[in-house]
Amino acid sequence: MTGDVALQVHELLLARESTVAVAESLTGGLLGAALTSTPGSSMTFRGGLVVYATDLKATVAGVPGPLLDAEGPVSAHVAAAMAAGARDRLAATYGLGVTGVAGPDPQDGHPVGTVYVAVAGPAGGEVQSLTLAGDRASVRAAAVAAALDLLLAVLRRGGNAVASTAL
Repeated sequence: MTGDVALQVHELLLARESTVAVAESLTGGLLGAALTSTPGSSMTFRGGLVVYATDLKATVAGVPGPLLDAEGPVSAHVAAAMAAGARDRLAATYGLGVTGVAGPDPQDGHPVGTVYVAVAGPAGGEVQSLTLAGDRASVRAAAVAAALDLLLAVLRRGGNAVASTAL
């Protein structure tokens, strides 16, 4: 299923002469792998930052330290900052950010399945707050699917994000 969405994302990015980059945490590179599963993805995928450790969210993805101190690594604002950081640091048209708790244990008071996905683009950003069910692998796969779906929705709207209710 994610392959179909990744193909649609690739086709829309290609038609708009646009690119995407990712900053991902709980998915550990799965989002980048999904976006590169399509032949010709080198024309639309700039690269990815796997920022699993909290300090790397700041030093590599550009999430402000005070934000991480105030909210921790799992929040809507952190996902938005990760998306913007990927976009800016990897010189892409769009950035995707994913952070959350895959399990098996809660993290910093957040239950397993708490996930935030974000897109940052030329017309602004959008974040979705998700509560996903299942084991670790299921949560990670659903997070990838949600991030791809969010980017696809933004691209279908002509690249315009809508105001997010998660922030």
